Amino acid sequence: MTPHSANWTRKINEMTAYTPDELFASTAPYYARFRPGYDLAFYDMLAARFALSGSERVLDLGAGTGVLALPLARLVGHVTAVDPEPGMLEEGRKLAAEQDITNIDWRRGDSTTLLSMDLEPVLLTVMGAAFHWMDRDQTLRDLDQLIEPNGAIVLASGGAPGDVEPAPWLDIIAEVRTQHLGPERRAGSGTYSHPKQRHQDVLAHSPFPNIDITRWDRTLTRTLDEIIGLQFSYSYSSPAQLGDHKDAFERDLRQALTDFSPAGIFDEVVRTEAIIATRP
Repeated sequence: MTPHSANWTRKINEMTAYTPDELFASTAPYYARFRPGYDLAFYDMLAARFALSGSERVLDLGAGTGVLALPLARLVGHVTAVDPEPGMLEEGRKLAAEQDITNIDWRRGDSTTLLSMDLEPVLLTVMGAAFHWMDRDQTLRDLDQLIEPNGAIVLASGGAPGDVEPAPWLDIIAEVRTQHLGPERRAGSGTYSHPKQRHQDVLAHSPFPNIDITRWDRTLTRTLDEIIGLQFSYSYSSPAQLGDHKDAFERDLRQALTDFSPAGIFDEVVRTEAIIATRP
């Protein structure tokens, strides 16, 4: 571990009492199955914007089970998928094998280990709903040493909290979760508060201040079982967080959602937001 890694781990422990590898412990099978992924137009945009030819190198930081890495692997020459949680990497390897994708290197690590992993220069560093977990300023300084001169940082997410009108049934889930886990948002063995400064504002004062933002909205229709499974993919309602309460949580949530929608069908507007940041 580098001195910076040690210092940042201590900082995380002092602020939140969690470490990167525990945030999504136990979620990987649910993450792989129930997370919706990003709009296909997002990948078309990247291919056109960066003239992807099948030869480029890409870093997926906070890769999870490969939500970004797997589609991108079909467009570029090589993807390095970095994540601190071994279960996520294992699920990613399984999905890659099922899809006959062989150009992804699955590596255990996180934003604090970037400069000690002997990574090759990359054209793009992509992050899917992961940047908010990091020391954003330090991560951007480190990425400045890894990204090629004409390269970019690409942040993909569902947008900042409150950007999209939430589906009414999300309040029901929050109520049941609060009953079982309390009002504070859990994160590993600690708690979490979303950063007040938006990603684009952090980027504006980084080595990558030129920013373009594109958004796509689509409506997803899910079944009751899919909604239940989705909850177990989140850091704040993972099986590890729920522990002995998992079965009771599922029972109570299933009943509350059935009362809301006896047909067991749940619609939600899901956003894909892409923030592309480049050097001057």
